[in-house]
Amino acid sequence: MKPIEAEGTMTYGQLENGMKTLDFQCLEAVEMEEHCGQFKVKRMRDGNVYMTEVPKREKNTPIFRDDNSSFSLGKDDRYYFFFSLPKQLLDELPAELVRQASVIANKVIRELMD
Repeated sequence: MKPIEAEGTMTYGQLENGMKTLDFQCLEAVEMEEHCGQFKVKRMRDGNVYMTEVPKREKNTPIFRDDNSSFSLGKDDRYYFFFSLPKQLLDELPAELVRQASVIANKVIRELMD
C-alpha cells in the first residue's frame, strides 16, 4: 500500500468517562478504502500523532467444549483449560468447575487411549 498524504483538521478530546478521542477531518477529495481495526496511537507533545495497527489476536481452537469451559492447544504448544461462570452463580462454582473439568479430562483420556 502506498502512503497517501491528506490535509485536514485533527481534533483531540476527552469523553466524560476519561477516555481520549482523536478525530481527523480530511479537507481534500481523497478516495480510500474504509478500514476498521485496533491501533496503538502515540500523540506527541508537539501535536504529531503516530498510529500503528495492532495484529489481530489469534484465538486457540477448542479441542473440547462444555457448558462454561473449553480445552485447547495454543499456538505456543501449551494446553489451556478455560472456565467461566457468572458471579451470581458463586454457590455453584466449585461443583461446576469439578464437573466440567472432569468431563473434559475424561474426553482427553479417551482420546489418548485411541
